[in-house]
Parts: sequence; structure tokens; C-alpha cells
Amino acid sequence: MNYKDLFHIAILLISSPARAWEEISLEDRRKVFTAFVYPMIGLCGLSVFIDGPQSFQYAMTQCCAVAVSLFGGYFLAAYLINGLRVRMFMQDSDIPLAQQFAGYALVVVFMLRIVIGILPDFGIMALLLQFYIVYVVWEGSKKVMQIAEKDRLRFTILSSILLIACPVAIEWIFNKLTVVLN
Repeated sequence: MNYKDLFHIAILLISSPARAWEEISLEDRRKVFTAFVYPMIGLCGLSVFIDGPQSFQYAMTQCCAVAVSLFGGYFLAAYLINGLRVRMFMQDSDIPLAQQFAGYALVVVFMLRIVIGILPDFGIMALLLQFYIVYVVWEGSKKVMQIAEKDRLRFTILSSILLIACPVAIEWIFNKLTVVLN
């Protein structure tokens, strides 16, 4: 795992999404798992432990909640975005493409989770900053997903909602189940 490349693509996606998506469109679609998504989920989970003194059990539960929500949210969002492409935009089903797109588009969510793990008081500001994902998705919808210009806005809004809502919904379910089963 090359953390230099990981942070390079993360910073590039945030600072210059158009250029980052051009680079991403040239790489192997399966690379997203090992080169980006799994290390970012690991860093998000690790950031929970950096917060400060708390019980180990609570820290582990929070780490699991973050990891499960991001992992499940990523795959659920990729599956639903692929379904959008097929049903609403009359494109062929391409799960690896949707997974590549969703994985890199979640960069905003990943980075905010890392920051919130380290600085929990930043949560309110993170709620606002998460909507930067709309711009990242907008650029990726043209470069990677090949969405027609007339459908681009609708695809961007729907995909952004899925990318934000899927991890949140899974984390909410996980936390409710944790309380019930505890």
C-alpha cells in the first residue's frame, strides 16, 4: 500500500477533481479497492482512536461503526449508482466502473471522517463540507461515467445523495443494533 499515492489522489480529487478524474479514468478499475477505498476506511477507523481518553470498548464500537458504515455504504452506493445508469440513463451495467466511481467520489466523506475522528467538535462544519461531494461527482460524471450533458445534473444530484446517505443510513442501523443487542 502506497500512502504517498493515496494522499496524492485524495488531495487531487479535492483540489482539482477534473484532473484527478482524468488520471483515474486511465487506471485499472479494480485498483480502487486496494489502492484507495480499503486504506481510507482503515484510516477513518484509526482516527477514532486518536480522539483521546475513552474506554477501549467504546472506541472499538465506534471504529466498527465507522468501518462498517463506510464499507457497506460504499458497496451499496456503487450498486445503486449502477442501477441509476441502467434504468434512468439507458447505459450498460458496469459494476466495476460504478465501484471505481463511488470509491473515489467518497473522498470527501473519507477525509471528513478522518478529521471528525481526530477533532470531534468539527462535526457541524463537516455537515456543510460534505456537500463538496456534489462538485467531485459532477466532474466524475462526465470523465468517468460518460453521462450525457443533458442528464449530468440529475445524475450528479442523485449520485451525491446516494454517496452521502448510504454510509449514514448503515451507521444509523449499526448503532441501533449495537444498542439493542448490547
